[in-house]
Amino acid sequence: MAQPLLQSAGAIAPAVPARQPVTETPCDLKVEGLCKTFGKDRSVLREVSFAVGREEAVALIGSNGAGKSTALRCALRLIEPEAGSVVLFGEDISTARQRQLRRVRTEVGFVFQKHNLVPRVSALTNVIHGNLGRTGGMRGWSQFLAKTALRDRAMSCLERVGLADHALKRADKLSGGQSQRVAIARALMQQPRMIVADEPVASLDPVAGQEVMDLFRQLTREEGITLLFTSHNVQQALAYSDRVLAIRQGEVVLDEKSSNLSVADLGKHYG
Repeated sequence: MAQPLLQSAGAIAPAVPARQPVTETPCDLKVEGLCKTFGKDRSVLREVSFAVGREEAVALIGSNGAGKSTALRCALRLIEPEAGSVVLFGEDISTARQRQLRRVRTEVGFVFQKHNLVPRVSALTNVIHGNLGRTGGMRGWSQFLAKTALRDRAMSCLERVGLADHALKRADKLSGGQSQRVAIARALMQQPRMIVADEPVASLDPVAGQEVMDLFRQLTREEGITLLFTSHNVQQALAYSDRVLAIRQGEVVLDEKSSNLSVADLGKHYG
C-alpha cells in the first residue's frame, strides 16, 4: 500500500525518492508563445511557453481562472490558440490538420475531472473504448470488441488500477474514485507515451484523491510515461511532480524543480 503523502494541511510525509527532472533530455511537449482570448477583451493566455521532458512529471498550478486548463488544452490543440507553436513528440502540430492531430494524439492518454465514461456499459467496455483511437473509429467496433487479446489487455489495465473485480460493473454504479481509476485504465489502454490530466482529483474526496494521485505516480514511473497535470492544490503539486509551472493571470510566473520549492513558495502565486 502506498504511503500517505498528505498527512496534514501543512506537511508532506517522506515518500519514495522522486525521479530527477529530465528537462535536459528530449522534450515530449514544447510550447512557445501561446495566446488565447475569449470574447473581445478577455485575454486568458499571454505568451505562455513551457516544455515537458521525456518521462518527466510536471504540475501546472494556478488559482481558478488563472489559465492553467486553457494552457493545457491549447498545448494539445483541444482548443485552438490564436498564436504560438506546439511541438508534440518532435512533430510541429501548430498548423497540423485533423488527420495528423488524431495520429499524434493517439500517443496521449487524457484523464479529466469529469470521467466521461459511458454510464450504461461496464467498466471493461469503457476501458476497451481507449483503443478506438488506434482502430480507425467505430467502424470495426464489433470486431475488435470480441477479440480476446483486446479484452485481456483491458482486463490487465483494470488490474493495474486495482479494479479487476469491478470489470463487469456498470460505470454508473461506480464511486467517484473508482470511475477515475477506470478513466486511467482507459488511458493506459492506448499505450500512451504521455498522460495529460486536467484537475483529475478535484471532484474526489481527499482519500480517494490521494489514492488516484498515488496511482498516477506509480504507473507513470513503472511504465516510463510522461505526466502533465493541472491542480490548484499546492501540496499535491509538490508531492507528485518533478517540476512545477505556476500560471497567474494567463502568464507563466514560475518554472522550477519541485525539490527547490515549498508550499509557501507556491502560495505566493495565488490570488
